[in-house]
Amino acid sequence: MIVTLIIACEVGFWVLLAAGLALRYLARMRRASVAVLLCEPLLEVVLLVVTAVDLKNGAQPDWKHGLAAVYIGFSAGMGHYMVTRADAWVAYRFAGGPKPAKAPRGGSARTAYEWRMAGRFTVAALLAIALLQAAIWYVGGDGSTDSLRMWQQKMLYVIGVNVIIALSYTLFPKKVEEAKAKPSAFDRLLKPASERSGAHTGEDRTLTRR
Repeated sequence: MIVTLIIACEVGFWVLLAAGLALRYLARMRRASVAVLLCEPLLEVVLLVVTAVDLKNGAQPDWKHGLAAVYIGFSAGMGHYMVTRADAWVAYRFAGGPKPAKAPRGGSARTAYEWRMAGRFTVAALLAIALLQAAIWYVGGDGSTDSLRMWQQKMLYVIGVNVIIALSYTLFPKKVEEAKAKPSAFDRLLKPASERSGAHTGEDRTLTRR
């Protein structure tokens, strides 16, 4: 049941995100868009309540409860960033907004970017660790909490890996390449129609016929 609910929450997150952005940029219903996007944290609240009730009813803590805590932690820690990035790309594709900045290719800008990402992952992992600890205290001595503590260790690994990556860019900064990279398939897909190489203006078509 817990795993099914986690999957439902993940699907619900993307459905609400798509619906909210469609209301904002396609239907021009900004207030309705905000209302839909504000429903996303409710998914994590529902998962948290169901997990707590499951433990209260005597369920033995296992990896599923730990996974729920991790999912909630990362949704809270990374959700705003993901929504903001998706909003920026949809605004660029459908509303003539500026193209979202990609990860810097090198130099001090890339180092700062890696530390910001490490910070986001650290916050998400710490939130997960806190929720896992709350579950451990909630269960008390009535059951084994080894699986929950295992998830806490995994979150420490996540923090460590991200800090090491950011530190590597600090100690061995990558040089900025002068050659401009070719646009990826993702960039070409999200590029507005007016900027695609295959798009021609009316004047271009007239000149071609001549």
